[in-house]
Amino acid sequence: MGRKIVIEPVTRIEGHAKVVVHVDDQGKVEKARFHVNEFRGFEKFCEGRLFFEMPLITERICGICPVSHHLASAKACDQIIGVDPPRPAKLLRELMHMGQIIQSHSMHFFELAGPDLLLGFDADPAVRNVVGVAQLDPKLAVKAIQLRKYGQEIISALGERRVHPNFAVPGGVNATLDPKVRDGLLGRLEEMTGYVKDGLAVIKGWMEQHAQEMASFAVFATGYLGMVGAKDSLQLYDGDINLVDYRRKLIKRFDGRNYLDYIGEHVESWSYLKFPFYKEMGWPEGVYRVGPLGRLNAAKRMATPGAQKEYEAFMQLRGGEVIEGTLYYHYARMIEDLYAVERTRELLEDPEILSSDIRQSGPVKNREGVGVIEAPRGTLWHHYWVDEHGQLEKANLIVATGNNNYAMSRAVEEVAKAYVDPNHLTEGALNRVEAAIRAYDPCLSCSTHSLGQMPIAMIFVDPQGREIGRFGR
Repeated sequence: MGRKIVIEPVTRIEGHAKVVVHVDDQGKVEKARFHVNEFRGFEKFCEGRLFFEMPLITERICGICPVSHHLASAKACDQIIGVDPPRPAKLLRELMHMGQIIQSHSMHFFELAGPDLLLGFDADPAVRNVVGVAQLDPKLAVKAIQLRKYGQEIISALGERRVHPNFAVPGGVNATLDPKVRDGLLGRLEEMTGYVKDGLAVIKGWMEQHAQEMASFAVFATGYLGMVGAKDSLQLYDGDINLVDYRRKLIKRFDGRNYLDYIGEHVESWSYLKFPFYKEMGWPEGVYRVGPLGRLNAAKRMATPGAQKEYEAFMQLRGGEVIEGTLYYHYARMIEDLYAVERTRELLEDPEILSSDIRQSGPVKNREGVGVIEAPRGTLWHHYWVDEHGQLEKANLIVATGNNNYAMSRAVEEVAKAYVDPNHLTEGALNRVEAAIRAYDPCLSCSTHSLGQMPIAMIFVDPQGREIGRFGR
C-alpha cells in the first residue's frame, strides 16, 4: 500500500516549510513536494504606510538579507519621486550591497552548506554542523567568521548597525563615508580576498572528489534569469534583466522595472509560496532559476579580473554550455563572493565615494515605483503603488526564493527518487533531500514575509493522501 514520508524540520536554512515524499503501491518514490507553509502577509500590512518609510519597514522582513530589501525599496522610492540619485549615493548603496553579498555568501558556504561538504552527507547530525566544521578545520572556520564579520562591518560603517541599517533614503543616502573608515576597510581587503580564494579551493577540491555526484545530483533543465550590465557582464546592484533558456540562448532582455509585462505567478494549493514564470512561455514551460547559478548562466562574463578567471573555468566545466546541476550553486556562490570583494575594492578606491553629494529629494511625482536588485539568493522586486500623498495603496514583492520555488520543488523530487528508499530510510538519504533545498540558500521568511518559528518537515503519504510517516528533528 502507498504511503508518505514527512521531513520536519529541514535544517540549516532560514524559514518554515516541510517536504512530503509520496510513495506508490510498489514502495517507490512517486513524487515529492516542497511545501512552504508560512502565510504571506507583509505586503498587506504595508498598505497605508508612507512610501518613504518603506526602506526601514521592508528590511524587517529578514535578518539575514535586510540590505537587499532596504536597497530595493529605496530604488522603488526613487522612482516615486522621479529622481536619479547622485553617483556618489549609488556607489555607497552598492558598497553596502557588496557587504551584504560577502556576509551572506560566506555564511552560507562555510556554515550552512559547509557541514555537508566537509563532513559528508552521511555524517552524524550531532557532528554535521558549524561546530563540527570548526573542530575539523579551526583555521578555515576562523576565516569564515572573519569574512562574514567584514561584510557586516561594511554594512554597519554606512548604516549604523549590522542588521536593519538606516542608510538608503528616497533619492540617495543619509550619510557620507568617513575617509578613515574607508582606509580601514581597504586595509583588510587583501586578507579577505585570500579567504574567499581559500573557499574556492575547498569547493573545487570537493567537486573533483565528487564528480559523479556533481553530475547527477538534481540536474534538470530550466531557464536562467539574472541582472547584467555592459556586454552582458554580471551585475548585482543595477542593470537590465537577462532571461536565457536551457541552452543559454537569450529569450528576453528587459528593464526589470517592467517585470509585470514578463513575469507571472502560478499558485498551487499546497504552498503559500507562489511560482513565478515567464509569461510568454506559460506555466510550467516558462520556469527559470535565479541566484548564483542563475546569474552565471544568464551572464556572459564577470566585471572583475579574478572573478572573470574563475568564471571562465566554471563555464568550461561543460564546454561553455549551461551548467544545470544543483550542487554547482556552491561553486557559483563563491565566484560571486570573489566578485564582491573585488568590486568592494573598486568602489572604495573611487574618489567620488567620499563625496558629500549624496541625495536629491523631491515630492511625489509618480503613482508607482519599482525597485530591482540582485539579492544574494537572486532577483528581488519591490513594487509600490501610492496615492497623491505618498501613502501605499498596494505593494507587490517577488523575492529571490520565490523565483526559485519551482527549482527547489523539482530538486527535492529528483533527489528523493534517486536516494530515498522508503523501505530502508537512512538519515543520510533524507539529508540529501534537505541539501537539495539548502543549495538554493532559501530565505522562506523573505518569500512569505511571515513571523514565527521556522522548521521544515518531510512527510510520507500514500496515494490516497494519508500520512504514513514523518521525519523531523
